[in-house]
Amino acid sequence: MNFALSAQPLSPRLPLAVVVALAAIYLLTGLQHDPWKHEDAIHLGIAWGFLNSSDWLVPAIAGTPWPHTAPLYHWLAALLGKLFGGLLGFHVAARLATALFGALFLVALAGAARSFFGGNAGRIAVLLALGTLGLLLPLHEAQPGIAGLAFAALAWWGAGLILQGRRGGAVLLGLGLGLAFPAHGLAGLVMALAVLPAPILRRDWIGLALALLIAVPLAGAWPWALQHAAPEFWAQWWRNELAEATAGRHWPQGQHLEQLGWVSWPIWPLALWSLWLHRADAGRLALPLLGVLLALSWYLSGPPRTLALLPLLLPLLLVAASGADRLRRGAANAFDWFGWMTFTFFAVLIWLGASAQALGWPAKLARNFERLAPGHVVHYSYFVLAFAALLTTLWLLSWGLRRASWRPSLRWAGGLTLMWALIASLWMAWIDHYKSYRPVVQSLQAALPAGIDCIEQLGLGAAQRAVLDYYTGIRTVPASAGRQCAWRLVVAQRDRLLTPGWQEVWQGHRAGDRKERWYLDRRAD
Repeated sequence: MNFALSAQPLSPRLPLAVVVALAAIYLLTGLQHDPWKHEDAIHLGIAWGFLNSSDWLVPAIAGTPWPHTAPLYHWLAALLGKLFGGLLGFHVAARLATALFGALFLVALAGAARSFFGGNAGRIAVLLALGTLGLLLPLHEAQPGIAGLAFAALAWWGAGLILQGRRGGAVLLGLGLGLAFPAHGLAGLVMALAVLPAPILRRDWIGLALALLIAVPLAGAWPWALQHAAPEFWAQWWRNELAEATAGRHWPQGQHLEQLGWVSWPIWPLALWSLWLHRADAGRLALPLLGVLLALSWYLSGPPRTLALLPLLLPLLLVAASGADRLRRGAANAFDWFGWMTFTFFAVLIWLGASAQALGWPAKLARNFERLAPGHVVHYSYFVLAFAALLTTLWLLSWGLRRASWRPSLRWAGGLTLMWALIASLWMAWIDHYKSYRPVVQSLQAALPAGIDCIEQLGLGAAQRAVLDYYTGIRTVPASAGRQCAWRLVVAQRDRLLTPGWQEVWQGHRAGDRKERWYLDRRAD
């Protein structure tokens, strides 16, 4: 089998300025929302904990160790929150870590695709990433998986350079492998491990030694420090990582295929086309296909979670980029037309939603917005409206783009960027009103007497404890701790049964949440 990765024929050059502008708009819009439930709130809470603690080794939520994540992302998020929190607010400034790691991912992805396939593959890979549905939310929340993805892409870039005989590739390979582990644990390594054969295939033993010399200390520094400073936490964290990788593995379910279909859209059909295109020269795709198989086995043998698909998207993007600008004319036109119609339709819907919020028209749609987030009052600044109108105008003008092999990829990247930017500009305040815990926990704080230092909690998840600590500084203790606190905070369904011996003092809920209720109880004297 031929592993030499020859360059594909050059296509008309895709303007770099267009790719950079799209990436900047994509990465920097939509970071301004409040902490949202689950992953976003949890990881912002960990970064907030680092900033307000002298212990930067052990990730914790509201003072309780959280042995389910690696710390590298949160370190950067905490530093950015410290530097720019006064200007932007901590949670917005901390999410700049996602934008920075996202930018590193796109740069390294472009370098990897260019080094493997040449031509326009690097820029097309970036466009395909910007158009991939499964990357949209992780790239706009506090998400350490994006850090793992960035360093894995760096390792892939290094592997491509090694296969070209360039010594600098070993440095990138070592950096990527070494930092993927403290960024995202074993899942980060899964993203990068498929590139290890690159120096072996090249018989570059010096490059392999150099890569390992860089990778091993970087990967081992945090575990080594933990073993000395917090051995119990390290043992628990490592058990959790091994359990994620081995225990509970089971046969694939229908939900796996459902998630796989939409999370990797539209790159999976392009990847299949690329496989057909290069069927006579399988060596061109050998390493990316190895990465696909490794990540796919990791995903399919575990519980169906969309974030578990992140390791798959990187090699799948590389496979898709190898043939995306060589679609047959009919397929390229269909792909282009479908993207245009899809995102134009969604842009119209978003503008109609904005009209319903601001003007009450269409009336039925306005009633639905009010029903889902009662009490929300919309305020659109002239700048926001001008920004949204400018992007929409540019999208409409893009219908006249000249025919080029990269136009369908650009269409999907531009369309998803437009859709997200319009949502961030015109709907984000409404979504925040619907999803934010800020009013709930601030109302809770007002209901508590001053000087309370012991509050039991029952039913609070990690995300809820994180936002409670972030907005109010209130930290609860588990009911199982046996502290016999005079106050208790309960998160339960509506119409809960009050436990004998307690009196309800307050209750609250998010504006759009019809099920979850927060209750503050006081122990009866």
